[in-house]
Amino acid sequence: MINSPAWKDKRYAVLGLARSGRATVEALLASGADVLAWDDRAEAREPFVGRCVLADPLEADLTGYAGVVVSPGVPLNTHPIKPHADRFGVPVIGDIELFAQARADLPPHKVVGITGTNGKSTTTALVHHILKTAGVPTTMGGNIGLPILEQDPLPEGGVYVLELSSYQIDLTYSLDCDVAVLLNITPDHLDRYDGDFAKYAASKSRLLAMQNRGQNSIARFTDARALGKFAEGTIASILEDVMKNRDIAPNEQANWPSLEGPHNLENAAAAIEVCDILGLTRKQIRSGLESYPGLPHRMERVAEIAGVAYINDSKGTNTAASAPALAAFENIHWIVGGLAKEPGLGECEAEMDHVKAAYTIGRAGPDFAALIESIVPVERCETLDYAVAKAAENAVPGDTVLLSPACASFDQYADFEKRGEHFRALVEALK
Repeated sequence: MINSPAWKDKRYAVLGLARSGRATVEALLASGADVLAWDDRAEAREPFVGRCVLADPLEADLTGYAGVVVSPGVPLNTHPIKPHADRFGVPVIGDIELFAQARADLPPHKVVGITGTNGKSTTTALVHHILKTAGVPTTMGGNIGLPILEQDPLPEGGVYVLELSSYQIDLTYSLDCDVAVLLNITPDHLDRYDGDFAKYAASKSRLLAMQNRGQNSIARFTDARALGKFAEGTIASILEDVMKNRDIAPNEQANWPSLEGPHNLENAAAAIEVCDILGLTRKQIRSGLESYPGLPHRMERVAEIAGVAYINDSKGTNTAASAPALAAFENIHWIVGGLAKEPGLGECEAEMDHVKAAYTIGRAGPDFAALIESIVPVERCETLDYAVAKAAENAVPGDTVLLSPACASFDQYADFEKRGEHFRALVEALK
């Protein structure tokens, strides 16, 4: 695990003892910190009985505490922990901020931070993969993989690749990434920002604002102009110019089997620029792009049955995320619906000429059906089981059955992973 003398003899409160919370308490205790920890679930508190104070920070006098560490899932705009901590002048932070504080005592290394509304998981995993295949010591964490504090420190020359949600950035104050990437910003999670897109965009752009002179940032031209949040003296790369400047032709995407579609061309461009900045050769970068295996639930090719491709893009949880998946294929039988994050088809509307038929599911199913039925045939399916069965019945060789719901999953599933796993099992049963 990662620990630090920076935390020794300081007092911290940790609210929430799921995986990142557990890792945080273990790292703080191993570093000699004085920890107060709490979770409403008795079973989550059990591993720490007798090892630290178990009490609710909301009922504690926080005078003299160095920080209250919370999960990114805690909504700072509505949860009482923020005003309670403010009363004592104590910052509310996350495990990424603790990692930032620990960096000075780690072997010399680089940190790549990647944020954006869509594409950050793929880009993070892709950068990590290219570095790993090139023999660079690397790990990935943040919003992907294991909690960063649970991981072993990298040796000298290592690169930490962090996927960072806006929630995590909100809890971070001193993470100056050697390379910071802002992929895109579209409306999402606005309930956490009082419905204000400008607040959400400002949260994302803080990743760039925390950098120092001489560090590198990467962003779209339009986002860079609109936000103007680059720290003074940083070196900015424009995402749209990467392929031309790095002598990698867009048609080379045909050699990257797990990076189909225009959105993945942009994700690849970001990864190419990161790895170029870190000193990798074109040969090393191309090798990584060609061997990248992809991530589950992100345009994951589950099977081809009787000439029909079945694609699991359950991570398409908003219309901006699903539109690129629609753009990547032809003759699509689109399974769409769930818990909508916004009204309408959004960016998906421009890609409807790729759709042959639609199969609506979940709470938003009727709304999508009403929007789509004048454009393509629609089957009102309600459940994923029925949608997969009807799509398989109607598809012919050369068609693609695509689960890219453009919605959250919480009306019918615990998370998008469970939805994608169910789709995968339904497809496997067709064989």
